Amino acid sequence: MVVFFEFALGLGLLFWGMRLLKLGLENAAGAGFKALLRRLTVNPVSGLLTGTVLTALIQSSTAVTVFSMSFVNAGLMSFEQALGIILGSNIGSTITAQLMVFNLSTYALPALALGGILFTVAKHNLKWLGLALMGFALVFHGISIMGESLKPLGASPQLTGFLHTLGDNHSLGIIAGMTLAGLIHSSGVTTGMVIVLASQNMITASTGIAIVLGANVGTCFTALLAAIGADRGAKRVAIAHLLLNTIGVLVCYPLLHPFAAVMSRLSPDLGRQVAHAHTFFNIISSLLILPVLKPFVRLVYFLVPKE
Repeated sequence: MVVFFEFALGLGLLFWGMRLLKLGLENAAGAGFKALLRRLTVNPVSGLLTGTVLTALIQSSTAVTVFSMSFVNAGLMSFEQALGIILGSNIGSTITAQLMVFNLSTYALPALALGGILFTVAKHNLKWLGLALMGFALVFHGISIMGESLKPLGASPQLTGFLHTLGDNHSLGIIAGMTLAGLIHSSGVTTGMVIVLASQNMITASTGIAIVLGANVGTCFTALLAAIGADRGAKRVAIAHLLLNTIGVLVCYPLLHPFAAVMSRLSPDLGRQVAHAHTFFNIISSLLILPVLKPFVRLVYFLVPKE
């Protein structure tokens, strides 16, 4: 029970931190960045770069996708412009995973204190940057607590037996990742949990990668829900997001073991291997779609026709 409550505390701080980080950066940017966003998505490449930066700042690919849907729904952006942002959001979502493998928890409490002071006494943009700093601190403090809470479980034969079974069935790992990311509406949090488990040597790298692949699909469920009642342009954005991530997972699944072997050459740490796999998967899948973007757009229009 102690392990459960400590882990729940860390997970709660992780959720809360990501929420504060998102709110702080959104408010610091102000309404003017929406007009700027439209100007920065005139072609797929610039849209990809914009989506990458925006998601890295907001720390939520789901939020960026839903935000793009609202623009299309309002007629402020075309489906093709939104598609570039989605490609970039998949890449930008990997920044959080890369940061998670660094031990930044030492600076979490000082950053939390500084952010609290700024949020209390500052005004305008600096106030919201203080809130974002508080969120950043809570994210890494929560990860630290989660990691410490899981250490005693390393000796649990029941848990190690379950994880071993999961490791032998990567399809089950993908389904688990889809389910978890769909339920909590965040592939970032799911990836963070997997990195913690891998860092504690509680799952293999290939198992962690399988769960993360599933999380990339599961995170699309929020956008699909948001598309209910929206116009066809917004529905196309949601379907395109689901197709992009699903196709990427289907292509990567048969190559899971070689992919994990390549990641193991980059770092001996299992947590870093999972983070690197998450990054490489999203970068490669987004870049590979650029040369065939027009046929992909036609496919989405076929699935969601004008009438």
